[in-house]
Amino acid sequence: MASPGINIRGFNSNFNAKNLQVTDGRYSTLIATGLPFGPLNTTIKEDIERVEVVLGPNSTMYGPNAHNGLLNTITKDPRTSAGTTVALTAGNQSTLSMRFRHAQVLSDKFAFKISGEYFQAEEFEYVDSVYIDRLDENGDPGTDGRPEAYRELDLDRDIQFVRTEAALYYSPTDRTDIIFNYGRSNSNYLAPTNVGRNQIQDWNINYYQVRLTHPNWYVQANLTTSRTDSTYSIDERTKQYWRGIDAGVEDPRGEFSYQSGALFQDRSRRWSAEAQYNNTFGNLELITGVQYFLDQANSLGTYLLDEDEDDFITVNQLGGYAHLRYYFGRSGFSVLAAARADWHEIYDFNFVPKFGLLWNRNNHNLRLTYGQGIAAPTILNMFGNLFNGLILGNAEGFTLADGRMVERQSVERLQTIEAGYRGQVIKNKLFIDANAYYNISKDFLSPLQVLGVATERGDTPIEEVQGGFPALGGLVASYINFGQFDTYGADIAVTYYFTPEFSATGIYSYFDTNIDTDNIEENDFNGDGEVNFLDVLVNAPTHKASLNLAYRGKLFFGNLFTRWVQSYNYFSSFQIASETLVRDDGTPFLYRGVPIVENARSADAFNYGPLGGFVTFDISAGVRVDSWLTASFNVTNLFNTEMREFTAAPPTGRLFSVELRFDIPAIAPKKR
Repeated sequence: MASPGINIRGFNSNFNAKNLQVTDGRYSTLIATGLPFGPLNTTIKEDIERVEVVLGPNSTMYGPNAHNGLLNTITKDPRTSAGTTVALTAGNQSTLSMRFRHAQVLSDKFAFKISGEYFQAEEFEYVDSVYIDRLDENGDPGTDGRPEAYRELDLDRDIQFVRTEAALYYSPTDRTDIIFNYGRSNSNYLAPTNVGRNQIQDWNINYYQVRLTHPNWYVQANLTTSRTDSTYSIDERTKQYWRGIDAGVEDPRGEFSYQSGALFQDRSRRWSAEAQYNNTFGNLELITGVQYFLDQANSLGTYLLDEDEDDFITVNQLGGYAHLRYYFGRSGFSVLAAARADWHEIYDFNFVPKFGLLWNRNNHNLRLTYGQGIAAPTILNMFGNLFNGLILGNAEGFTLADGRMVERQSVERLQTIEAGYRGQVIKNKLFIDANAYYNISKDFLSPLQVLGVATERGDTPIEEVQGGFPALGGLVASYINFGQFDTYGADIAVTYYFTPEFSATGIYSYFDTNIDTDNIEENDFNGDGEVNFLDVLVNAPTHKASLNLAYRGKLFFGNLFTRWVQSYNYFSSFQIASETLVRDDGTPFLYRGVPIVENARSADAFNYGPLGGFVTFDISAGVRVDSWLTASFNVTNLFNTEMREFTAAPPTGRLFSVELRFDIPAIAPKKR
């Protein structure tokens, strides 16, 4: 209901930081985890001018972690969208959304806008299974005849979001704008993770931003803060509750249930700034700039290796970039050369280039590009400390009890060769957008991996780092780099306009991977002595397709959208969604030491079978009753198809809603 997951070119997970999200030039990601804001965002849909989906590595312009692609949201300018909008939406699952936006031009120098939303809903009926090893009557491990699966403790399916934003635009000259932005959100919902679900409670995001824009200059600075006091892991809290029952604790549902590390608190903040210059010198186009980030993460000792509210984990990053594009007269050909240099406080210096040959003429665009991208481990990857030290960050490496050394996590590197075409094949009728790409990934940033029993983290004895050492004995899960493998794919979108109002768009995507199975030393991620599909957790279907019919008339509008997603197996740390998998000789494949069997328990989670494997239909329609009133309805998953796209989450059922939108035109300011 509340946790949309956007993934670009494979390698999805329940804790996916592999695509970058940006809003009006600032990172829309959490400071400590690197996760996209998603439902924590502060922007309402009525204030969105456009959303740009940029595929492939774009680290030269946007910095580290734009290596798979990015989602760039640009909000409306009040001077071109003045007026008042009020929207009311209601639907099943107790859905209610009330939104407003007001934008006004005060004079030729000042304008402002303000927006807000109250949203409530109820998550689909679903209770996950939590598995815990109980003690029998003699105090020994075992179930003593009791079931091993327990229901999530104190599950709250209520969802609530409150969002608000405001901006003031000041134009000291005709060519210069100074923009002040502020946004805030408060969020309560259920979030699927690699180890079950998190109960997000009163998670607050605040940002403050100032921008200076000019035809040749762009300068911005912003502060983003993140705060929560009572978010917790339902899975771990449930396990701790039953441990308390076994230990005879009088009130295991209270403070005791959080003592094994279930509670997540946050007091993190990010300072960032950017200065960019662009100009054209004859046939040469130049864009150059610098970016600075100061991430200061603080968990009050609940999920990072900090201690209290004054102990910030800080990471400084400084980067500079330059884009050069040269146009060869009227031929339509141009060449692109770009590069970026970054200094990272933990990972030192990195350099990424990009080159392209482009042709643009008569509504036809061709491109051939080579680009590199990097992804730096998140603060959680480097300095995590979850569940009393069962999960530890890997900024310093580990020494294992068997003598093996686990190197510290380093940056992931990606090289991409891509060819694309975009054009108007038949004037005002047929449009095609197609691309094909080949990626070479090296030092892949792994999902969470059980390393084994550790004796040291860096040079520090593990008993001094791991809070739960008496119970865990040094057993550690963390993050590593591994291997080199290739991925490749293609996307094609075809749009045909039957009339200026009525169109059809079909999209098909293909994605696959290749890994050297003979390179045991580098590519054996899970350490089982062989290289196979379990070492490269793609977690994406090979084939996807969709078809959209759209009508946009002066009075009526509507869409009919259908989507097909191929069935695929999905492994995300503790979470699994897979068919039963056996080798040719009949022996089972193992995941986390347990046979992969559909509709059966798999270690800490239950395997309900593969994700995807569905065809769904959505429909929406509306009418513009008057210039100021629009009425519409929307049905997602029209036929209530079994649509599973996440683990640790319910299937998405049918959702229907109706909406009334009131648009009040602006009153022009009086001229003096």
